[in-house]
Amino acid sequence: MIRAVAALTLVLLTMAGSVTVFAQSLDEVVREIETVYSRMTDLRADFTQTAFNKSLNQTIPARGTVYLKKGGKLRWEYTEPTPQEIVSDGKKLWVYTPTLNQANVADAPEALAGPAGSFLAGLGRLRTEFQVRFLNPAQPKDAEGNWALDLTPKQPLPTLTRLILSVDPKSWEIRKAVVLDQFENTVTMRFTKMAVNSGLPERTFTFVAPKGVVIVPLK
Repeated sequence: MIRAVAALTLVLLTMAGSVTVFAQSLDEVVREIETVYSRMTDLRADFTQTAFNKSLNQTIPARGTVYLKKGGKLRWEYTEPTPQEIVSDGKKLWVYTPTLNQANVADAPEALAGPAGSFLAGLGRLRTEFQVRFLNPAQPKDAEGNWALDLTPKQPLPTLTRLILSVDPKSWEIRKAVVLDQFENTVTMRFTKMAVNSGLPERTFTFVAPKGVVIVPLK
């Protein structure tokens, strides 16, 4: 279920002499991100993921491909460590695990289509939905040269209390996202081979259970 939570789951300065410079830079960064993502209708990317469960002190790596479309539509296809699909058309949410020959289904959470649950919606309205700051105001870019932003939802969810983003300064694509929940579990995702507004078909977000698969309510 850590995967499902993560999938449902995708922004103060102290030196008086630096406030003006960094405040302007933060505003410019936020404005660019909002502009780029407000124009996005869909997104596809490969990802690697590391999920850390604090209570168990356990880290689980994974990788796969993600497809997102406005309206709470998503498809996370995990290839490692075991195949799994998390699919939503914005109305129903499916979690299909081939090795168990089982698919869990539930009504899609309302939050999934909202800004806190949807990368595309949320990043198009950063200032409205999140408190935003640089992760390190004294050094706004990370070691890879990406803008590092620290986002706190104005209406936190159990599955999302904080979101840390690394944003490419040229393309404004999200290179890395760290999701923290109320139990201080973390899911770190890195994105590559990103394609934007490629016209993903609606069938991408429709799940059809293979013959013989057991359907179980998702709790």
